[in-house]
Amino acid sequence: MTYLTLKLIHILSAIVLFGLGSGTVFYKVMADKTGDHAAIAATSKHVVLADWWFTTPTVIIQPLTGVLLAEQLSASFGDGWLWWTVLLYLLTGLCWLPVVVLQIRMRDIAADSLAQGRPLPSIYHYYGKIWLWLGVPAFFGMIGITTLMVFHNSLWS
Repeated sequence: MTYLTLKLIHILSAIVLFGLGSGTVFYKVMADKTGDHAAIAATSKHVVLADWWFTTPTVIIQPLTGVLLAEQLSASFGDGWLWWTVLLYLLTGLCWLPVVVLQIRMRDIAADSLAQGRPLPSIYHYYGKIWLWLGVPAFFGMIGITTLMVFHNSLWS
């Protein structure tokens, strides 16, 4: 595969990963703020689906295309920017994995309590706080990764 094709796939995948992550946070937080139980249940369901359909493939595509691009650039882990990028990606992933588990739990809690005609239990809101705070380092990790991808030559030359 040519360098430019790999780069295009890598960039489009990064856009989907970052954009979808930001979008799902926005819609879930806004749905939770409404207090509308049906809206919360529906949004939680769609956030989980979006992660499976879009985020999971991009999480796989990013390192694959990244390794291929690094090979074509003859980059090595001795290059500071590449080492930091991989580290930030792994740390971001360590935040994302529990977020996925929490999203699934919140989806199930919202759907079950709606079906039973009960208000959302406090555990839903507790999970929501943890979910949001795990997203903060993930968000800044993605900003750092993107910054390193754009400026790597000027930062380490």
